[in-house]
This record gives sequence, C-alpha cells and structure tokens, in this order.
Amino acid sequence: MKTRPFNFSPGPSILPTSVLEQAAAALVSYPDAGGLSVAEISHRGPVFEGLHAELGTRVRTLLGVPETHEILFLQGGARGQFAQLALNWLKPEARAGYIDTGVWAEGAYQEATKVGDARVLASGAASGYTALPSLAELSGLDDLAYVHTTSNNTIYGTQWQTMPDFGGIPHISDMSSDIFSRPLDVSRLAMIYAGAQKNAGIAGLTLVIIEKAFMEAARADIPEIWQYRVQAKNDSMFNTPPTFAIYVTLLMCRWLDALGGLGAMQAINEDKASRVYGVIDGSSGFYTGVVDAADRSRMNLTFRLPTEALDKTFVSEAEAAGLMALKGHRKSGGIRASLYNAMPVAGAEALANFMRDFQARRG
Repeated sequence: MKTRPFNFSPGPSILPTSVLEQAAAALVSYPDAGGLSVAEISHRGPVFEGLHAELGTRVRTLLGVPETHEILFLQGGARGQFAQLALNWLKPEARAGYIDTGVWAEGAYQEATKVGDARVLASGAASGYTALPSLAELSGLDDLAYVHTTSNNTIYGTQWQTMPDFGGIPHISDMSSDIFSRPLDVSRLAMIYAGAQKNAGIAGLTLVIIEKAFMEAARADIPEIWQYRVQAKNDSMFNTPPTFAIYVTLLMCRWLDALGGLGAMQAINEDKASRVYGVIDGSSGFYTGVVDAADRSRMNLTFRLPTEALDKTFVSEAEAAGLMALKGHRKSGGIRASLYNAMPVAGAEALANFMRDFQARRG
C-alpha cells in the first residue's frame, strides 16, 4: 500500500496499514474458508468459531481479564450500552450514580433517567469540562446499584490517568476511546464497555467485559436480547454477530500482541502525546491547551490558536500537508488530534513539526 496521509480522526479512526491490508485481502478471499470472503462465512461454522474463540483468548490475555469476568462481543455501540446497562440494573427500587465529564457521560446519564433513578454525583460542567471533577467528597454511595464513569473524553480531551475507586460499589466504565491503550486492572471494575471504532477495530462491534456475579444479579424480566446473561450463555451469538468487525478486532489484537502488549502500547502512546504537548507548552502561548495539564488525555489532544481564523487556516494547511481530520468538535471548537493506538510515532512527530513550522510562519 502506498504512503497514506495521517488520520487524526476521533472515530471511526486510523487502523494500522498491516491490518487494513489483511482485512482487505480477507474481505475478498479468506484462505481457510476455501476462498470465500471472511464476511460471507457462517457464524456457526468452524472457521468463524475459531476466529471468535481466538479473539476472546487474546482479549483476556491482553487486558488480564480474570475468570470472574465474562467477555462479550455485542452491537449497538456505546449508545446502545447507555440504555442496556440501565435496563439491566436500574430495578424499580435501585438508583445509580453518574460522574459527568462531558457529552458522552451526560448521554449515558440521560438514558438512565428514562429507565429509573439516576443521579449525577460529580460534574465537570462548571469548568466547561476542561478538568475532571473532584471525587474526594462523594457521599451517598452505599445504596447505589452502580457508579458510571467515562474513562476518556473524546470531545474535550480529558482522561482519568488513574481509574477512580468507589470501594465496594460496582463501577461501570465507558472505555470506548482508550480501551487497549494501557494496562488495566479489570478486577476493580464490574463492567467495561467500548465501541471498537476508535482504538480496537471498526464500527459495528461493541466489547463488553462484565463480572459474572454482577451479570447474574441483573434483571430477568426484560427482553432476552438485552440481557447480558443470555448473550453470555450463547457465546455472544444469541443473534448474528458482526462477523467482519470481529475479524478486524482480532487483527488489531494480534497487532498489539506483536508490539509487546499493552505495557508497550502505553509507552508508545505516552511518547506520541509528549511530542505534541511539548510543542503546545513550548509555544509561548501561540498554542493553548484546552484542559488542565493533570487531566490531559493521551488519546485526544485538544488545543486552540490565538484566533478562530487561525484555527481554520491551521486545519486547511494541515490537510494539504497530509495531516487529516484535525478540526475540533463542533461543541468545543479549536483543534483536536486523536492519537489512538494505530497512530504511528511518525504521525505525532509530523504533527509536531507542522505545528512548529506553522507558528514560525503565522505567529
């Protein structure tokens, strides 16, 4: 494959070139399937069953998922999980707590309010979501069915560098935009969910990791398709799974394994982020970081230039230089560079060099 531009899109996002090439070839003809496309084979056949089982094993190994937790491969994205998790655990007598760190956390909370008693325990709204809220004085946790967090916030560019701990209260986290980016103690969470299209594959697959005892305590009086226990008993194939998306995530897991696992991936991600943040912090105010330094995301780096006109010029000239999708979200404006796992160090360095050059010419 010839040289491609660097894709800084927040999602669907960049994939490794080797994964794209393998997926493209398998989409036309998969050798183990007698030359059929990997998207054409039955999810009940031995070829797909082998791919599916391998993905489960690799996810468990990469994340260190204990046997106390089930791994599910579902559909519907994070928005689907906003509703599904509330349907499962917001029983009539229960209530849940949400930590509001931005648009997606707010979306999860709003869906829960349609199902039952959900409350915001802490919010970053007062800062315009430029900082994570303090959790030092949370109260009223004892009777909660769960507490929900969003580990990384794609729009504003904040990230929990250490995942919060709510004691014995079940912790559910939306990790759509930083799953597989660093090691994680899965045993501390009752449930993790993540759309694959940012850091783990393509749109269509939703990864769910759930503590088995927590799963079995969920409601059984909702439609079976929304019950996690039903999906678990059917090996995530109660309905036809997103077979091609599962295959691409398997390729991503193989790629991560070849890099050395999540410890190695974390070091690479820290290196990439430091190159861009270093330019921001050394620009004498030409580039201004949007969020507090302590809460900066390693996945979605947000910053502004002195004027909106310069923001637009920056995006335009960057695209001409092969640096794509750097425009900030419509809610926050400015610039956003998403440095997901598949972004090579060369991409982060190319952006850093462009930023230096742009400041020299336009500053």
